[in-house]
Amino acid sequence: MPRLSDVLAELDALWPPERAEGWDAVGTVCGDPDAVVDRVLFAVDPVHEIADEAIRLGAQLIVTHHPLYLRGTTTVAADTFKGRVVHTLIKHDIALHVAHTNADTADPGVSDALAGALDLRVEGPLVPDPSDPGGRRGLGRICVLDHPE
Repeated sequence: MPRLSDVLAELDALWPPERAEGWDAVGTVCGDPDAVVDRVLFAVDPVHEIADEAIRLGAQLIVTHHPLYLRGTTTVAADTFKGRVVHTLIKHDIALHVAHTNADTADPGVSDALAGALDLRVEGPLVPDPSDPGGRRGLGRICVLDHPE
């Protein structure tokens, strides 16, 4: 069985954390690197309903697009919204990992998946990554319809 550290290494290979915007908060919020992971839940937001779903599904890892903590915090008290999420995850041995703008800039990335779901053809990034010689990585996507609506 893979360990959390193995899964995180694969996620970081797909969505390198160094490609995140400077203001972003990507990476692992909580979790034991030696824990076994055989089920992963992907979600947009790290809200309590997602933590509850992970418990029901028996997932050991939640990967969300949006960060739980975007700015510094002074508390993880269980009587706060975010603190309650962290307490629930830790009590149930569930790790939380965030891939936000680093997943947006990937090729293919989150924007490509959304474009595909809407049957749009991707022409290129809206804000190209200057370090990408192929010009495919960057934030957002410029898309066109293949057929009129």
